[in-house]
Amino acid sequence: MKSLLATAVLLIASLPASASIALFSDGRNMKIEAYAVEEETIHLTMEGGGKLSLPLGRIERIVDDEVVPVEVIAEVKKIVEEEGGVFPKRSWRYSDHSRPLFKSSYNDIIIEAARRFDVDAALVSAVIKAESDYDSRTVSHKGARGLMQLMPATARRFGVTNSFDPSENIHGGTRYLRWLLNKFEGNADHAVAAYNAGEGNVWKYNGVPPFRETVNYINRISKHIRTAIEKEVIPRDTENLPTTVVAAGGAR
Repeated sequence: MKSLLATAVLLIASLPASASIALFSDGRNMKIEAYAVEEETIHLTMEGGGKLSLPLGRIERIVDDEVVPVEVIAEVKKIVEEEGGVFPKRSWRYSDHSRPLFKSSYNDIIIEAARRFDVDAALVSAVIKAESDYDSRTVSHKGARGLMQLMPATARRFGVTNSFDPSENIHGGTRYLRWLLNKFEGNADHAVAAYNAGEGNVWKYNGVPPFRETVNYINRISKHIRTAIEKEVIPRDTENLPTTVVAAGGAR
């Protein structure tokens, strides 16, 4: 499976980048040639010419480099479905035995949020590593903010008023992960892909979207989890381990 995944990543990386996709908070999407964020405004350049400026809060996310050749779709689906998935098969619910993977001053917050929303703390920490490398003040060129890189629309959706507040950001991002895990019946490949590319694209492609960015993203996060399991930093299977959970529902 690992060699197949590497082959798919190399294949996708070798293909030319295509237009980005702007996903709106109302569920619509639009292919764009370019984009630029200026404080609370995003400027979109259309593929056929023309520009559109609108509040950043109306954009759920920007997905780069859509790749849709048939052979790429088939290869990705084979890896993440027929070959058993990129992520190891385990419970992604909170367990006292699965802790954050990296030394950080935010680990107590990660554990608190993971327990509250019933998400594996190791998974939360791996997502933070991939999203911001634990920089609570970072802002991406797409306008995503803070440790778990929440777009303003996503932050608002999950009750975050200040994305630069580490506690708010981690609780909001973890709440979103729990919502996605529920939507995709515990399938981490699909949930983590949706965190990057949006749940609509996972449903559209009936699995991990064949986007260069998304395939690389789930591969990077799953590597942290697999390495921790191989080094016995976290248990191989959390399905039947005792746990203490105080779950608090999903998003609106």
